[in-house]
Amino acid sequence: MAEPSRPKLGLLPKILIAIVLGIVCGLFFPDWLVRVFVTFNGLFGNYLGFIIPLIILGLIAPAISELGAGAGKWLAITTAIAYGSTLFAGFMGYAVSMALLPRLLEGKKVVTDVTNPEDALLAPYFKVEMPPAMGVMTALLLAFVIGVALTAIKGDVIHRGLVEFREIVELVIVKTFIPLLPIYIFGIFCNMTAAGEVWNVITTFLGVIVMVFCLTVILLLIQYCVAGAIAHRNPLTMLRTLLPAYATALGTSSSAATIPVTLRQTIASGVSEPVASFVIPLCATIHLAGSTIKITCFSLAVMILYGMPIHTGTIIGFIMLLGIMMVAAPGVPGGAIMTATALLTSQLGFNEAQVGLMIATYIAIDSFGTATNVTGDAAIAHVVDTLTGRSNRGTATAGTAAA
Repeated sequence: MAEPSRPKLGLLPKILIAIVLGIVCGLFFPDWLVRVFVTFNGLFGNYLGFIIPLIILGLIAPAISELGAGAGKWLAITTAIAYGSTLFAGFMGYAVSMALLPRLLEGKKVVTDVTNPEDALLAPYFKVEMPPAMGVMTALLLAFVIGVALTAIKGDVIHRGLVEFREIVELVIVKTFIPLLPIYIFGIFCNMTAAGEVWNVITTFLGVIVMVFCLTVILLLIQYCVAGAIAHRNPLTMLRTLLPAYATALGTSSSAATIPVTLRQTIASGVSEPVASFVIPLCATIHLAGSTIKITCFSLAVMILYGMPIHTGTIIGFIMLLGIMMVAAPGVPGGAIMTATALLTSQLGFNEAQVGLMIATYIAIDSFGTATNVTGDAAIAHVVDTLTGRSNRGTATAGTAAA
């Protein structure tokens, strides 16, 4: 009699275990052992950088072509929804910050000796460069051009080729990305804990960090309540299905690196595969609501600490431009704040020390904003899925169970 197969440990428990073990092991692992995992992370990170443009091209192009003649319209609608969500996050952060930050930061001193937390992390033993075939934006634009063009012509051969390319990409994700992800996350948290520098910044802005974290949770609840009302689904059930993507983003701090998990969980939550394959990779690049709320709140915190004047018109313009610049931000750790640095100096008048403080604070808790970004992407996917009439209600329950 064959033995009953043991239930496999899901991705979410594996990620949570990796985070906890990474923090614990980082407290007592010798530097040479931590550097072993750092070296693996460097190789895996470069591999992700190589494959992410291929994932974007392989998923978005065939998905757009499968949307049919209205693909261009749905591309514009999805972009508009993503930008509206980003603006809402920024203005919510502004309103709450002006109400709470003056009291939270009362009596606080400016931190003058701040370094980038990443500078304190241990270095790998060696690096292997894996330059991508194209940039993320190039892959995104190429996917748009090919996908939309295929809706206007009878490109059956090209479409079949793209579908087969998508199968290759999905196979690479399943066989290489998912199995190695927990090790990658373990290495990240192990290195952060061993360095210790990250926590110096966190304790300085503890009150602001708690406020921002609460705002990201509230933002997700609002996004899913709106999406649930439009899609006629239970928002909490939808949100619970996306927890593996949230946990993955906590570990990777990268929207792009989390695409495979976000895509899988979005389909499991009931979104049709063509819409999910179109919206999730797209929003991983253009929808950074969580990052926007963080940048807005921390910018205002720095301005208050330095006694800088805060003008409503200036902040409104800053948030609107920030929403546009987030479209160009690469979906990699720290990509949003590095993209926003020029805006901090030109719009808000930050000097080098203030920009350094922003970068240090942002990177120290980068993962929470990223987790909010990717989880919110699925809410947009539900809205677009409902508007296109492709809502896949029949698979939601089964998909949730499988997750």
